[in-house]
Amino acid sequence: MFELKVLTHFAAAHQLAMVAKKCENLHGHNWKIEVSLAGDELNDAGVLMDFGILKDHISEIMKKLDHTFLNELTHFSGKISPSSENIAQFIAEDLQVRIKDPGVRVSKVTAWESEDACATYYLNSAKL
Repeated sequence: MFELKVLTHFAAAHQLAMVAKKCENLHGHNWKIEVSLAGDELNDAGVLMDFGILKDHISEIMKKLDHTFLNELTHFSGKISPSSENIAQFIAEDLQVRIKDPGVRVSKVTAWESEDACATYYLNSAKL
């Protein structure tokens, strides 16, 4: 099993409901996002996936999130809270759709909302 990991960042505001009172106020974070891919086989170039291609996919997802009010995004405008947990899931599922190689899967995404608090989503690829 091989694993690739890429780190990226985005800044955004959100407002959470039914959590600690402080978090129910409009506030923002500078999220650090860790994306991990896994696969059993390397391609003909000897890599699981080209880092440049992976970073391009992640960059497109970050453009959807960066400097936004997350609650107003289509994905989070219904009953889905823009929590770190749901942000990690959104990124994992969006990225998996973009990866066309069936031998490469998003294994997990971790969304750090501060230096000491994060949430990780482990993608169940059978769900997609």
